Amino acid sequence: MFRRSVVAGCGAYLPERVVTNEELAKRVDTSNEWIVQRTGIRTRHIAAENQKTSDLAVAASQEALKHAGIEASDLDLVVLATATPDHTFPSTATAVQSSLGMTRGAAFDVQAVCSGFVYAINVADNFIRLNQADNVLVIGAETFSRILDWKDRSTCVLFGDGAGALVLKGEQGTGDNTDRGVLSNCLHSDGRYHNLLYVDGGPSATQTVGHLRMEGREVFKHAVKNLSSVVGEALDLAGLASEDVDWLVPHQANQRIISSTARKLRVGNEKIVMTVERHANTSAASIPLALEDAVSNRRICKNDVIVLEAMGGGFTWGANVIRW
Repeated sequence: MFRRSVVAGCGAYLPERVVTNEELAKRVDTSNEWIVQRTGIRTRHIAAENQKTSDLAVAASQEALKHAGIEASDLDLVVLATATPDHTFPSTATAVQSSLGMTRGAAFDVQAVCSGFVYAINVADNFIRLNQADNVLVIGAETFSRILDWKDRSTCVLFGDGAGALVLKGEQGTGDNTDRGVLSNCLHSDGRYHNLLYVDGGPSATQTVGHLRMEGREVFKHAVKNLSSVVGEALDLAGLASEDVDWLVPHQANQRIISSTARKLRVGNEKIVMTVERHANTSAASIPLALEDAVSNRRICKNDVIVLEAMGGGFTWGANVIRW
């Protein structure tokens, strides 16, 4: 029989501190109008000084497990997507595993920056399809505030902190696109564009953490092209078309990127889940945060066709098609 990865539960966590555009305008040469016009962002959540990425991830994971109705002891695998780990090593996923009280199976990190959650779902789905896992916790968690240059107005206004998680459960399916669960995955990368979006530090290169650097206009141009292309590819693999999509849940990088990509895909605004206004860009956490928001508001319903898509530094980009 054919194995599918079905979404059994989702959860999210946002730090308590909310930073408005007006507050940022007191730090750098910017304004609420400038930020909103170019990005659609109005607020973002920032982790407390004593909060680590793993703390955010654990809180989101506990909500996802509760929603799924399972215990941490039922998990076979934890896959955590992050570009802001607690430490160089061990993986942040093992810290989450320990905090949840999970003592069997395996846990590891995936690093594809903003595309990390899309990559992590693909990894988890492969484990389930190959019958190597039955219950997998997939997490996207970031504390991007730790790697921002708060004097650079072109980047510091764009990002926030948070975490989101899904529980994927292996179930038997028919193998066609009427099954619930992950229907297709598509991943890509092209390292030639490394210098357009990166952090200028690292243990091997400089022995420092460094700050995020970005060529915004170039990233925008590549994002719209790559995202519309990979979504089309993922839909083709699933045997579906854009008119079959009930919800597009994109990486929440920038309102203009999201709207431009949706137009190329001919997906109406009423089908887009958008949280960038409240959350800003939370990198690998943005898609699961947006998903949880739509599920908790009862917009996403059973059997809806959901498309997840993201592009991040590397460049990396990808898409997942899921029947909820």
